[in-house]
Amino acid sequence: MSAPAPTALPLARPAPAFRGRIGRDARSGHYAVPRRYRLHLSPSCPDCLRIAVTHSLLGLDEVLPVTLLPTVPDGPGGEHSALRPLYEASAHRYPGAAVAPVLSDDWSGRIVSTHAPDIMRDLVRRFGAGRPRLRPKGADAEIEGVRRLCAQGIDAAAQRAGRADADDEERGAALASLLRTLRSLDGRLAHQEHLLGDQLTAADVELWVSLVQLDTVHRWHLDAAAVHRVAGHPHLWAYARRLAARPAFGPHLDLDGIARRHHTHCRGLEAAGAAVQILDWAAHIPNGTATASC
Repeated sequence: MSAPAPTALPLARPAPAFRGRIGRDARSGHYAVPRRYRLHLSPSCPDCLRIAVTHSLLGLDEVLPVTLLPTVPDGPGGEHSALRPLYEASAHRYPGAAVAPVLSDDWSGRIVSTHAPDIMRDLVRRFGAGRPRLRPKGADAEIEGVRRLCAQGIDAAAQRAGRADADDEERGAALASLLRTLRSLDGRLAHQEHLLGDQLTAADVELWVSLVQLDTVHRWHLDAAAVHRVAGHPHLWAYARRLAARPAFGPHLDLDGIARRHHTHCRGLEAAGAAVQILDWAAHIPNGTATASC
């Protein structure tokens, strides 16, 4: 089944500073060697969460180490000061903020990529042999469609629906776009366990993280009626609960960290929806390994 066409809303993600790729062999420069590369991830960042889940699904702990960064960036512009040396080694006098996620090369001490979608593709394609098939043959276009749908139809639409500086018409249009996306996905999940059928794929990682953000971040700026309408998609939220209970998903949730990161950097106004939690995420996580939010 093809992904629904996304509503044309602008993406809020900054352009990646580095977009190197892991190749097949030595001719590519960056080629797949166990323990050559390192991931630098902040658990409260949605792109980092997507990468962390992918890394766990593939079982790459011994192949590609992870360095965890603080929940709340400690420098200007969302910068992690621990990443500054890597950025400056990779681009002389790098002028921007040293942000996560980062895939670095321990051999050269430089950055390979800061582009989350490319990083996730390379984890699967270059280190995923003999592991779960998160990108089945012929599914790339459909997975990319889901990624764009989540970024535009959920993330950007929810953000616009809660903007205090937008008028009622703008917020209403964004909420309608969000609800259309959720309704379409809910209908699909009424008849199958995962987005692309019976097999879990990279598309499920994309959607699950967007649902986490929708409930733990975006609902703080929606009114209570809007949150109740968002919650009224039973198959979608049951799916989110099922994935949260899997060891590769739920244990990566830092609910307290997500809340602190959001309240540190957000300048929007809190709305009545902040009091209407959709899921009790901590209750569905194996062994209670997530940190409960405030």
